[in-house]
Amino acid sequence: MTEVLFYHLTLKPLEDVLPGLLETCLQRDWRVVVQAGSAERVTALDSLLWSYRDDSFLPHGTANDGEADRQPVFLTDGPDNPNGASVRFLVDRATAPDLSPYTRGVFLFDGNDEAAVSDARQQWKALKAAGHALTYWQQTDDGRWQKKA
Repeated sequence: MTEVLFYHLTLKPLEDVLPGLLETCLQRDWRVVVQAGSAERVTALDSLLWSYRDDSFLPHGTANDGEADRQPVFLTDGPDNPNGASVRFLVDRATAPDLSPYTRGVFLFDGNDEAAVSDARQQWKALKAAGHALTYWQQTDDGRWQKKA
């Protein structure tokens, strides 16, 4: 059974939230794969993770970089897991592969996009029916995360 977390973005965009969540994973020595909805989005996230802070970057790679198995964070638009990640992030309405091989699955979805909210609800229902442990987190007015379900 995989622990699956749904993060409902209401105040901050993905670009502001994802780096911090990935940093937390790396601090815990977790390998991560981030699945985006398109190859163009993978390229944008690749650029973001190199430059999101002036004093830091997140070590990561894509299929274009080679040595995928050595990357602590791997960015993709497909179901692959070449770095042996135990945590899978799904962003931009990416279609989830089988999450059972992972310790944790993390969905980040834009609460201002009705299609993204609808997709997240469908994913929730399917994953609940598959027996995974689900939690739902929503941003509060001060930008923190509050567990709602």
